[in-house]
Amino acid sequence: MIRVGLGFDAHPFNERRPFILGGIEILGSPGLSGHSDADVLSHAVADGLLGAANLGDLGALFPNDERWHGASSLRILSETADAVAAAGWSIVNVDATVIAEVPRLNPYRDRMIGNVAEALRIADADVSIKATTTDHLGFAGRGEGIASIAVVLIERTNLTR
Repeated sequence: MIRVGLGFDAHPFNERRPFILGGIEILGSPGLSGHSDADVLSHAVADGLLGAANLGDLGALFPNDERWHGASSLRILSETADAVAAAGWSIVNVDATVIAEVPRLNPYRDRMIGNVAEALRIADADVSIKATTTDHLGFAGRGEGIASIAVVLIERTNLTR
């Protein structure tokens, strides 16, 4: 049995925070507001995985409390992968798109893929990360923040569940 999950996340820019995306700090760009490190890419992937495995949403597993304040989203992603595995599923692949006018993400793409793949314990070849703009439309186009969307595929590894 296989399942598909769709994840989404968006955060506004916050000049007082570092900009973390795919577990990489990108210098020269404002950070994002959020309870954890506000890594929209990792959050979208985790959201898709939780949906595919029918495990709720990010707020249910990672509430806005002190335990998760400023937490690394790669840790959140890794713990999500653990929850998916405990529910009897394995991750097949991830396809994610970051929606932002700035910064340009291509120089960081391979490192982001490696970080996400490592957190999920899958091969780099099973993670696709792309970036697009909105041609200056909407909140991302106006430079107010960024968003990410992810599609994930999981397969049942434990048929007794």
